[in-house]
Amino acid sequence: MTDTQEIWSAEARRVLIEIAGSYQRTVSYQELADAIQERSGVRTRNLLQNWIGKTLSRVGAECSVRGEPLLSSLCVSVNGTVGDGYAKAVRATYGLVPADLEQHAAEERLRCYRYFGAIDLPSDGGIATLAPSVVQARAKAQKRNLSRRRELLTTCKECFQVQSLTGICGCSW
Repeated sequence: MTDTQEIWSAEARRVLIEIAGSYQRTVSYQELADAIQERSGVRTRNLLQNWIGKTLSRVGAECSVRGEPLLSSLCVSVNGTVGDGYAKAVRATYGLVPADLEQHAAEERLRCYRYFGAIDLPSDGGIATLAPSVVQARAKAQKRNLSRRRELLTTCKECFQVQSLTGICGCSW
């Protein structure tokens, strides 16, 4: 399996460098796995989750040794998010996992596009972009939180001012 992982990680690196050549382009785990196996001629019937993480870990280690941004940031799930494997690669490379892993991945992808010379990179250098599904999920969560806060607020029936959380208004003092 070690030889297979070496072959796959070399192929994965080549595929991910190609992906980095197009600004804001990403690849799904399944697409990457298919490309790796097709190009290398080495196939497996093992479930994707049982081997792709090891492959991307090797790619991350090579990026770290070369002083490159993490190419594994370009590999996302079908909903556009990075997985636990990316968190492990970040820890191995940078020594810690940031609180906002998705934002870190977006910034790392931008570094990849710049480093590997994306042909369609904007003249201003581009921006770090979260996946649309991540943006949408965060907007929903923020709206939900705002709605919950509003439920906690009550207004005084006499002066119509928002009362403190104690439910006591200053106008009645």
